[in-house]
Amino acid sequence: MNFTLIVCTYMRPLPLLNLLNSVKVQTLYPNDILIIDGSTNNETKAILEQNSFPDLSYFLVAKEDRGLTKQRNFGVSKVSNDSEVVCFLDDDTILEPTYFEEILRTYNIFPDALGVGGYINNETKWEKAAVDYKPTIYDFAYDGWKKKDGSRFVLRKRFGLDSDTKPGFLPEFSNGRSISFLPPSGKIYEVEQLMGGVSSFKKSVFESFRFSTYFEGYGLYEDADFTLRLSKTGKLYVNTNAQLGHFHDQSGRPNKYQYGKMVVRNGWYVWRVKHPNPSLKAKFKWNAIVLLLTFIRFSNIFTTNKRLEAFTEFTGRTVGWFSLLINKPL
Repeated sequence: MNFTLIVCTYMRPLPLLNLLNSVKVQTLYPNDILIIDGSTNNETKAILEQNSFPDLSYFLVAKEDRGLTKQRNFGVSKVSNDSEVVCFLDDDTILEPTYFEEILRTYNIFPDALGVGGYINNETKWEKAAVDYKPTIYDFAYDGWKKKDGSRFVLRKRFGLDSDTKPGFLPEFSNGRSISFLPPSGKIYEVEQLMGGVSSFKKSVFESFRFSTYFEGYGLYEDADFTLRLSKTGKLYVNTNAQLGHFHDQSGRPNKYQYGKMVVRNGWYVWRVKHPNPSLKAKFKWNAIVLLLTFIRFSNIFTTNKRLEAFTEFTGRTVGWFSLLINKPL
């Protein structure tokens, strides 16, 4: 298959260079690489001029095309007609050598696939579970693997607010477990959500679908919105052998107040994309989870040394929740 790699970047020249160096040693190299740069300086352009990569095209977008979803749509418009698959990667990821080979292998195994996601291998520590293993409230187990569960999910379990669907599927009350809760089993899993920064799609998808420009700038949850809409029309998969590392670079991220506000408002938007008419019980659970996580962020003011970050994110979450009473995203 001919395939194109699109990397949307913003003020991250060195992480982008690290990514491209890992692309250079792939067992399958992209037919085209499109760098869609929303930076407000020329540092990214300069570093690409100093380092050569085959079949790479660079685009510095104008102000009106700046922002993750706008840059992705801009990149899609530049994909060549003979490309069959479009891959997206965050600019702060580094690929294992067989990443693209495994992504394309998935399309061959599942010809019905509209999209295939990769697997981040450096964020979660998994262990093989014994045959007779029974998870405690502090653990999460799936498909013969186990890991320590996050404190937020432990607290949600105590209040009966844990997800009731498989990883990669959205419950009626939203707030499910993402594909990061799939284990490194080497298997390919069907899902209805992909993480945008480690995703790929059939080029034909973009004849009918675009990334929503509701998600401005940083674009939190834009990937959930796009793939939840897409999954209503066909199959999506994650190949846990298509591995890469995600090295979260803080440059280009929004301040914690804006982030907290986006968590709530964008989360509501995505929830209603999948479930436009949720039950009263689902509405109660969604709001209960928002308030619980907001309270946890408030408690971080006293339990962490990043007190200002915790306070500003708590404020953003609180303002975001109250804003839904008078101004819903849809």
